[in-house]
Amino acid sequence: MASSAKTFDYAVSLDDQGDARSDDGGPVLAHDEAWSPEHLVLAGLARCTLTSLRYHADRSNVSVGGSADAKGTVTQRDTDGRYAFVRIAVTLDVTLEPTPANVRELLSKAERDCFVGASLTAKPRYRWTVNGEEVA
Repeated sequence: MASSAKTFDYAVSLDDQGDARSDDGGPVLAHDEAWSPEHLVLAGLARCTLTSLRYHADRSNVSVGGSADAKGTVTQRDTDGRYAFVRIAVTLDVTLEPTPANVRELLSKAERDCFVGASLTAKPRYRWTVNGEEVA
């Protein structure tokens, strides 16, 4: 008998003012013209990538600190004429303690297992700096 994959469900509620609350009772994210839905997608991608890195690093007893920047371009896609992200870049600057021997493998797992990045049609390009050194 085949086992089924884990399922994770998420929900948000928007009120008539555009304020959002997560289904887990998280605080209200107030509607703010400075934060477009596109900004929130990029913030979700950056956070998801760092969360994925922490998950895999924890399994190897490696602690993680760091930050991420995400940038994207939205325009009409050539394939269907619909507006969408066509380019996305994520730049991450992290510290890993201790530095694992398989840094590139760990970073690849973080990229692969970020479900936000995996959900996007435009695949993100990742640029990593680990412990002050750029990783190719």
